[in-house]
This record gives sequence, C-alpha cells and structure tokens, in this order.
Amino acid sequence: MSYEDLNANWQPEFGTIFDWPAMDKFGKIAIMVNNCWGDLPKALLSNYSSILLLEPFMEHISEGLDKFSQYSYKKHGETILDLYSGLTYKAYKNRKEIEREVFEESKRENVITDEGLPAKKGVFVYYAVEGCRPGHDFVVGYDGETKMGDYFRYLIPTIYASIEDFPKELRTAIAVSDTVDFTKDRLFDNDRISEYFPRMYS
Repeated sequence: MSYEDLNANWQPEFGTIFDWPAMDKFGKIAIMVNNCWGDLPKALLSNYSSILLLEPFMEHISEGLDKFSQYSYKKHGETILDLYSGLTYKAYKNRKEIEREVFEESKRENVITDEGLPAKKGVFVYYAVEGCRPGHDFVVGYDGETKMGDYFRYLIPTIYASIEDFPKELRTAIAVSDTVDFTKDRLFDNDRISEYFPRMYS
C-alpha cells in the first residue's frame, strides 16, 4: 500500500507503515511513524491533496532527490533518546547501549535515518507501539499503560525546526495541534489522534 491509497475509510493494519508530519501548538515539528497500528488524523485522511504531499515531504526531509532540494536545511544539533520500544531493542543489555546505537545512527553520512532526523533536521520522532498482538511490544521508560498504536516520544532534538524551514508547497502535509506540546507530551492515545491533530496546516 502506498500513500496514495490513504483515504477517509483507511484503517491501520499489519504490514503497512506510514510516516506523517505534525506540528504542536508552539510550532515545533515531529515525524510520526505509525508502525502499522497507529491511526492517522481524520483531517489528513479526508484531505487528498495533503495525502499526495506526504511522500514528497518525507523525501524532502530525508534529503532524497526531490525538486525542493535547494531548500534543504541542517540544524547541526544532537539526537536525545527518550522512550523506546522493548520489542525493537530486546537484544540490548541496557539503555547506554541503545543510546550509543542511536548516537552512531544519528551521525551517519549520506543517509538520514529516523535517528538522524532530530540532529540534522530538528524534528521530534514519535513511534507507535507495534507488535503482532497486544503486549508483544511495550514502551520502556513510560510509567502508564500503553496499547498497540499509541504514539510515544522516541527521539528529541536539541535544536528545533519550525514551519519556516519547509517549502511552502509542502507545508499543507502537516497535521496541526492547538493543544499538544512536543517538549512535554511523551505519549498520545491512539484512539484520540484526530482530537490531538484536528486540522491541516493552511
């Protein structure tokens, strides 16, 4: 399934991962990775012109060969690990090992991974809880209960991007919140994702 297959009737399902950009009430930007089970805001799913911009937006922020490459920017910051997936990192002995892995990934040349997005692009990265069944994955570092599809704050930038860093033509791909604060909100209930992000940037 591709971005173009998204529509108002779309439902999360195993095997399909979508990334979508979001903006909090202070204008900070995040990339939300749905990891199959995370829902997407209804404001996005009901706006086909925004859907068509998702792939170009992600291509641009990862510095692919896109027509907006002349507007590319670098923040020269660092990536800070916050919460993380117990399933993804089950083979690691401790948090220090994971932090080292995240740091090394953030410094990779010629390719921008999710771990590199905060350092190089100044955006937060949220991952949805994944897994084959409830309880298969869990969020390490979060005290409350979580379920499949809930978005947790995985990575934090030290230098923040803003809407001004992106070409005007791509900004309407961004889902906007008037209530959330990426510097404080570590978890978003998947059942309320459309409440958190009720409109698209205009």
